[in-house]
Amino acid sequence: MSVGWLRACALVMLGLFSVSALAKDKTAIVIGGGVSGLTAAYELQNKGWQVTLLEAKPTLGGRSGMATSEWIGNDKTQPVLNKYVSTFKLSTTPAPEFVRTPGYLIDGVYYTAADLATKEPATAEALKRYEKTLDDLARSIDDPQNPAATSTLHALDQINVSSWLDKQNLPATARQLVNQQIRTRYDEPSRLSLLYYAQQSRVYRGVSDRDLRASRLVGGSPVLAQAFVKQLKTIKTSSPVSAITQDKDGVTVKAGSVGYQADYVVLAVPLRALNKIQMTPALDAQHLAAIKGTNYGWRDQIMLKFKTPVWESKARMSGEIYSNTGLGMLWVEPALKGGANVVINLSGDNARVMQAFGDKQMADQVLIRLHTFYPQARGSFTGYEIRRYSTDPSMGGAYLAFGPGQISKYWRLWERPIQRVAFAGEHTDTLYPGTLEGALRTGQRAASQVEDLAAGKSFEPAKAVPVAAAAAAGAVAAKKGNFFTNLFGGSDDEKKPEPVKAPEPVAQAPAAAPAPAPAPTPAAVEAPKPAAPVKAEPAKKVPTKAAAKPAAKTEAKKAPAKAPAKKAEPAKKPAAKPATTTETKVQ
Repeated sequence: MSVGWLRACALVMLGLFSVSALAKDKTAIVIGGGVSGLTAAYELQNKGWQVTLLEAKPTLGGRSGMATSEWIGNDKTQPVLNKYVSTFKLSTTPAPEFVRTPGYLIDGVYYTAADLATKEPATAEALKRYEKTLDDLARSIDDPQNPAATSTLHALDQINVSSWLDKQNLPATARQLVNQQIRTRYDEPSRLSLLYYAQQSRVYRGVSDRDLRASRLVGGSPVLAQAFVKQLKTIKTSSPVSAITQDKDGVTVKAGSVGYQADYVVLAVPLRALNKIQMTPALDAQHLAAIKGTNYGWRDQIMLKFKTPVWESKARMSGEIYSNTGLGMLWVEPALKGGANVVINLSGDNARVMQAFGDKQMADQVLIRLHTFYPQARGSFTGYEIRRYSTDPSMGGAYLAFGPGQISKYWRLWERPIQRVAFAGEHTDTLYPGTLEGALRTGQRAASQVEDLAAGKSFEPAKAVPVAAAAAAGAVAAKKGNFFTNLFGGSDDEKKPEPVKAPEPVAQAPAAAPAPAPAPTPAAVEAPKPAAPVKAEPAKKVPTKAAAKPAAKTEAKKAPAKAPAKKAEPAKKPAAKPATTTETKVQ
């Protein structure tokens, strides 16, 4: 065998090896180190992609909650979350029975749900009546993924929840508790679309609170985030992204003066942060309007630390507790070395009012209210921690909470990729926005979409909803005496909901181009490295419109049957109540 022939064979083999290596070296950049971004990066890396994760802050985990011991749902309610808990072998312990349903703090007196029925029967009866009416409303939605399926349902999007509650004539204490629950899980009732509230109630219809607090995740959601971090190979923190440029060959992402190149991008940041990123080609008018106009729930979290529990031991306060005194939803941590921590979620307008206070003043205001009912509070107090999601410019709030008219304009808008960019984050999940379950699902979905794009699949652009026509039809339907007028009222002498303007016509996004087939590569070229940084000129500052309302959620929503990344099927039996603060709402 001649030396020349051997050499030729070697060169052919080398060429085949190089082409094979290049075919496998698919590159992706994930922007955002919250739970959804970490999930997308983890799933892509597991499928052989070379992934670089860029996070603007010095730490990872996004909007994970402050509680170190979170109650999580069972496999039935949070299948995706439980899958990762199992995969990463995270520690959990069963939840005691007394935390598996919400408790109430009424004028400083603690009541379990059972106590309320015997000691405050009028309040308990009013709450049952409210829940039955809400359940009837939820049942009217056949498909929670298409809540505005009829013009009559579409009319619910033009009404705020507060106007609907006014029709229920609840006694004062019951109305205060209902308001507190709604603002904690979403936002102030006056800022929330009734259609969105009904849709979320449909998702959770038939899911019990007990199923949402089946066990404790020891260490809380930060432990889950760290489990993802340990698996990822390339992470760049303190790397705020300023620009994303797409072309037919790939994507360039600028973070400061450094550019990163890859085949595809997963954009897993809250809408307010997306407003700070210049995209080329630019987003269309509908997407830009959604960034500015989509409502986010306001929430700040305060953890008060005590040497010893300051409430009577027989109350055993723990889990999710709603107060009628403006404290916000309380979350009592298990005793730590004889002490106890109380996590208080200030939500809705309560949180907005408190923005005028500094951190210490805010903690003092909360401590004053707690001390009124528990005089030992000041003597046992040792310190506090605060997370202000509402005023953090990269978050702009806690979590998505559609306001009146917004489902009509922006429903499922962020589920579709735009050319080489796929979107993730709690705000892109139709069934469980604002929860760990929803964030994990969207990370899986975005990773799957990137795989599809690489395989040549194209995604239809989002179509503008003919809101004006549907709203007119909804208005006609609402005038007729029917099931819906009984639910939210319709007589001329009652307070009418604020009108919501129909959106102006929006330019449709260009159809996403299929991923170009890779061109044959010369044999000797070296395989590309994961999103290697290349020096790039700093991105020019582009004027951006003021960010819309803030976002923040921390509840574990009840998951319907299927929770994978692809199209989520409508919940088998949607649950009557939105996720509780047990599950940290995250990005």
